[in-house]
Amino acid sequence: MKTTLLPLNDPDLAQSDLDAVTEILVSQRLSMGSVVDAFEEEFARYLGRKHAIAVSSGTIGLLLILKAIGIGSGDEVIAPAYSFRETTHAITLSGARPVFADIDYWAGTLDAQKARKLVTERTRAIIASNANGHPAPWEPLRGLADEHSLAVIEDSTEAIGSVYKGALVGTFGDCSIFDFSQPGVLACGEGAIIVTDDDERASMLRRLRSRKIEERSSVVLGAWPPLQAGLSDIAAALGLAQLRRLELLLARRKRVERWFLDYVRSFEGIKDPYVAPEVQQCHWFLYVVHLGTRFSRSSRDAIVDDLRTERIEGCAYAQPLHLQRHYFDLGYRRGDLFVTEKVADRAVALPFHAHLTEEQVAFIVGTMKDASINVGAGTAIYL
Repeated sequence: MKTTLLPLNDPDLAQSDLDAVTEILVSQRLSMGSVVDAFEEEFARYLGRKHAIAVSSGTIGLLLILKAIGIGSGDEVIAPAYSFRETTHAITLSGARPVFADIDYWAGTLDAQKARKLVTERTRAIIASNANGHPAPWEPLRGLADEHSLAVIEDSTEAIGSVYKGALVGTFGDCSIFDFSQPGVLACGEGAIIVTDDDERASMLRRLRSRKIEERSSVVLGAWPPLQAGLSDIAAALGLAQLRRLELLLARRKRVERWFLDYVRSFEGIKDPYVAPEVQQCHWFLYVVHLGTRFSRSSRDAIVDDLRTERIEGCAYAQPLHLQRHYFDLGYRRGDLFVTEKVADRAVALPFHAHLTEEQVAFIVGTMKDASINVGAGTAIYL
């Protein structure tokens, strides 16, 4: 067991995925073309949304959304600091100021009441993530946004397939985005897709994304300088093939999740994974274990080191954005977001993908237990 690295993620590819990519590689078109169009159409249909716009990355996608909404210098955007940094960086890239709000202790998602206290006359939008697969509280977030005429942007990268109040994630934002880099369920290498029901906004997003060859001479479209941020037909072919067997991909991960839960429950003091009452389905992004409060950030890091010694690729689930150097100049410091810091300091992401066997899951969890004892804090951890 120790001789083989157990990676955090291992894409669940089938021969049909490889065949789809090979077909493009031997074709006359590799760049954005008809396969991207097909991927967009099927993804929009999967969610029941009117438009899907494929882009080169989640960061670029969010930047395009902000630009399409008209957000820029002098504006403020409320967002969680417990998030994927490359996506949230788009706020500062747009010229706006990120205003970080604290999270719910159990779900790890943006707390609507805490966000409410941060709304000012300069606030233009709320960005909320479905953290590690658990849907954000979209009903109160939408109520807050409507009350103050704010745009709602949903980052569903980590939660494809999860269900909140009977609806799939990706259906709650004015614009929603899914990133397809690892360790997501749909892994295209790189790339992302934006979905929206707003015709005018979708049109603007396409103008800002890229220019088609047949549009090069258009004087009208030349009024918007595009970022040349399209997705290739190669990546789209891989994404489309995986989208067509998405339910199977999610079911295979659910089997591994059940093994994790069975072995984690064998630990004294372990609590079941938290799922809010209004959530009907959670598809976890990674298998994240939260250490008890008697653990420190340094003991969490020591546990991660012990896992790597045993050839298990564990890591901290999140490094709070407000504590990263990029945001120090905005005045953020440790202590500003108590819950975010408490949760992030004790969260360990473990390997989670469909290729894990039950024996490997038992080894991962057993090693995690031994590592927690080695740091002298016992085994009181919870998921």
